Amino acid sequence: MTSSTSNKTLGVAAIGYAFMGKAHSNAWRNVASYFDVPAFEQKVLVGRDPVQVAEAAAKYGWSESATDWRTVLQRDDIHIVDICAPGWMHAEIATAALEAGKHVLVEKPLANTLAEAELMTAAAAKARARGIQSMIGFNYRRVPALALAQELITEGKLGTVRHVRASYLQDWLSNADSPMTWRLRKETAGSGALGDIASHAIDQIQHLTGQRVMEVTGTLRTFVAERQGPDGPEEVTVDDAVWATLGMSGEISASVEASRVATGRKNSLKLEIYGSKGALLFDLENLNELGFLDATAPVREQGFRRILVNEPVHPYIGAWWPQGHVIGWEHTFTHQIRDFLAAIDAGTPPSPSFDDGLQIQRVLAAIEESANNKSTLAVVDQPAPATEGP
Repeated sequence: MTSSTSNKTLGVAAIGYAFMGKAHSNAWRNVASYFDVPAFEQKVLVGRDPVQVAEAAAKYGWSESATDWRTVLQRDDIHIVDICAPGWMHAEIATAALEAGKHVLVEKPLANTLAEAELMTAAAAKARARGIQSMIGFNYRRVPALALAQELITEGKLGTVRHVRASYLQDWLSNADSPMTWRLRKETAGSGALGDIASHAIDQIQHLTGQRVMEVTGTLRTFVAERQGPDGPEEVTVDDAVWATLGMSGEISASVEASRVATGRKNSLKLEIYGSKGALLFDLENLNELGFLDATAPVREQGFRRILVNEPVHPYIGAWWPQGHVIGWEHTFTHQIRDFLAAIDAGTPPSPSFDDGLQIQRVLAAIEESANNKSTLAVVDQPAPATEGP
């Protein structure tokens, strides 16, 4: 380990204790048990309700709880801030944390608006010059099967990638009687399925192929326009589903679909990647498996074969169980924390960076504008891809 962290225990503060806060807390609690990481301590969990955040802190392994994140940022014993709060809070907290000299991990999407994402990325660049690291949490990059897929593509097993199809389908809003939540209000969520889950699919398309989205044609749809809120019916102001065709920098044809009203689909991120020498298939609902077709084999032997990604030679798996003992969705967050800590320890920019998050934000904004204008739009002013960290 580097001298910068080897003699210092890193204090961690997490902001948010609901869905993502619980997932991240589980990762912080377990990562040092399975991976060699710098010494750290789960110092404080921050939330608005003092009773609930105190209960969550005790349950999830945090030493204490707090309700004022600004005060927490002033503490000298806090070195890392993990932002699991809703998107409308990301920009204010992240920029303040970076200015205070804290390393920052923030959940995706980077922000609710392009303007906020640009401010966050500028703050990250200034902090990086002072050795302060930042990362956005596209945790599916840490699914071992998808990490293996990237290795196979990089090794040329698929030849020239020609065509990618990505879909992310859920059904938790398929019932019209499901109540209103903050995720269905534009002022708090930014967008619906577009930012929530299509962002994951778009990140995977770019990450796996090494190409960026240059042009989009998008369609958004809200199927249930009104839902019951605490004070009566409320208008749903975000999308339920999104469809888009993507023009890529290297002439790959790509498409993405995302829906939170896809009846029967619980959490299905599907990827189909077709190349001149082979193809890959993946579904998050079977996250330990990768389908691989080798088109260079004799035709009489060709067909998709199932790779069970549970061997010690597969990405991340060596830290876990014997072969065939599958891992789960929660492990992606443990891998994410491991890689973030390793980057801080090495003093190298982690990946995906805020620059990567900003680029995804530009794609999301272009899809929304394309849908509103019924047009095809270029994705402009894209930064260069960030150097891959550990």
